[in-house]
Amino acid sequence: MGAPERLRVVRSGGSELSRRRAVFSAEGKYLLCASGDDIKVYSTATEECLHVLQGHTNLVTGVQLNPQNHLQLYSCSLDGTIKLWDFLDGILIKTFVVGQKLFAFYAVPSFEGSAFVIIPKDTDERLGTYQLVTVKLPKTPGQEINVGERELVLEGIGRSPKCTAFGREGEYVASVWGLHLFVYFFKKKKIHSFPLSAKCTKGANNFFTCVACHPKEDCIASGHKDGKIRVWRNFHHKREYTFSTLHWHHDEVMDLAFSVEGTSLLSGGVESVLVQWRDVSDSKKEFLPRLGSAIRNISASPDGTFFCTSHSDNKITIIRSSLRVSATIQGLIKGSDVKAGLMVDPRTNALVLNGKPGHLQFYSLQNDKQLYNLDIVQQEYIHQHGLNQVELVKAAFDSRGDWLATVEQREEKGSELELQMKLWAYDEEKQSFALNTRINMPHEDHITALCFRDTGEPDSIPPTVVTASEDGRFKVWVFLAENDEENQNAGWTCDFVGSYHNYPATNCCFSEDGSVLAVGFKEIVTVWESETWDLKCTFCHPPGTIQ
Repeated sequence: MGAPERLRVVRSGGSELSRRRAVFSAEGKYLLCASGDDIKVYSTATEECLHVLQGHTNLVTGVQLNPQNHLQLYSCSLDGTIKLWDFLDGILIKTFVVGQKLFAFYAVPSFEGSAFVIIPKDTDERLGTYQLVTVKLPKTPGQEINVGERELVLEGIGRSPKCTAFGREGEYVASVWGLHLFVYFFKKKKIHSFPLSAKCTKGANNFFTCVACHPKEDCIASGHKDGKIRVWRNFHHKREYTFSTLHWHHDEVMDLAFSVEGTSLLSGGVESVLVQWRDVSDSKKEFLPRLGSAIRNISASPDGTFFCTSHSDNKITIIRSSLRVSATIQGLIKGSDVKAGLMVDPRTNALVLNGKPGHLQFYSLQNDKQLYNLDIVQQEYIHQHGLNQVELVKAAFDSRGDWLATVEQREEKGSELELQMKLWAYDEEKQSFALNTRINMPHEDHITALCFRDTGEPDSIPPTVVTASEDGRFKVWVFLAENDEENQNAGWTCDFVGSYHNYPATNCCFSEDGSVLAVGFKEIVTVWESETWDLKCTFCHPPGTIQ
C-alpha cells in the first residue's frame, strides 16, 4: 500500500468582497475590490467580473488607484507587499516588499513617490497597537523592490482603514481610536488630540468607529458607536475647535464618505439604509432604504456619478448619485449557521446552502458568482437582537432537480414549536423553483432528516420524499397529480407513517435504486421495503445514536 498523498486545498470561490472599501475607476466604468488574496475587476454596467488580479499570498487589505496614473491600481496585503497593477490588462507591474503585515494603504497625490501604510507597532500584532508610517515607492527598474525604510507619522491608532483619512490636499491626516481623534499636520509636524468623555450621558456611547475628511474644506466627520456623527471644524487651533452633531442612526455608524466635491456626506450602518446628508450644517438628508443588510463600507467614484456600499452579506451595491440602485454584485453569503447543510443542485451543479435569513442561495463555484436566491420563508426579516424568527433548517433535492423540499421552524421559549414543510417544483419558464405544496406541522416535534426516493425511471412511480422526526415517526409523502377534467389539482399527501418502539427517528436514506428505505432510531437501523412499507429487518449498533 502506497503512502497517502498530502491533501491539497484548492480555493474555488466564495471569498469576501465586502471586507474593504471598493474603488471605482476614474470614469466609473469599473469597480475594483479585494476578494481574499485576489483583486476582482467588475464592470459597473454588466456586473460581470472582467479580471482577477492574482499575485498576493495572503489577504488583500486595501486597494487604491494610483493618483499619478488612473489606469493603475495599488494593492496591499498581509503578505507584507504593495503591488502596482495595470488593472485593465490584468498585468502586475511592480512589487514593493515592506516585510511587515499591511492593514491599510493610502496614496496621497501631494506625496508623489511615497505611500502611507498601517503596520503593527513593535512588529507584535498581539499587543493590538498600530502605527501609520510612510514608505518610499521608488521608480527604479526591476519587478521586485525592497522598501525597508519607513518614517513614523502616528502611533497608537486603529488598524482599520476606515479609522484614518487624509485631509484637504494632504495637509493633515486624521485618525480615530477609542475615545480620541488625532490630527497630524504635515507642515507644522504637530499632533492635536481631541478626547471625548466615556461617560454615557443620556445613553451616549462616544467611542469612535470611522472618520472621513472633506476634500475641499478643513472639515472632519467622525462616526460613533451610538449612531451619532460629529462634524469637526477649526481643529487647527487645539482649544478653539468646534463640532456639530448629526444623528439619525440608532446604532453604530459603520462608515462615512464625502462625495467627490464635498457637497454631501454619506453614512451607513446596521439599518441597511444609505443616508445622504445634503448639508452637514443643518441636517438636511435623503435616504436609500431596504438595501438588504448592514452597510460596512461606502465609496464614491472619482467622476461623481456613482456611490457603492459593501454589505455584511458579502454584497456590493452600486448606486447612482441620484440615490437609485444601478447594479448589485453578490458574493457567497456566509451565515453563522448553515442549518440546511451543503447541497448540489442537480440542474446547475451550483452549491446550495442557507443564504440570507430564510433564503437558499445557488452559488456557482465554477464562475464564482451567485446564480440566484430563493426566498423560502417568504417573510420580511427583522433586524432585532434576541427576536426568534422563522429559520430554514432542512432542504433536499430529488436526483433530477425537478423537486425541492424544505423545512422551516420557529421556536419560542415556553411556546409550541411551529413547523412547516414546503415542496417546490422547478419551473422551466422562470428557470427557478415555484411553491407547489405547503404542509403545516408535518410532525409534532423537530424534523431530523429529509430524503427523496430515486428510481432512475421517473415515470414509473410518483415522486416520493421521506421525513424523520424526534416525535418517533417517519412519514412518506407522495405527489399525486389529478389531471381529470373536473379536478386538476396536483399536490403532495402523506402515504405512510412508520415508527419503531416510539424511539426518536434520527435519520433516513433510500438505497440507490429506491427499493428499500433505511431509517435510524437511536442505535438501531430499520430497513423498510418501499413498495409495501413492510419492515424487513433491523440492525443494532450499540452504544450511541447512529449519525
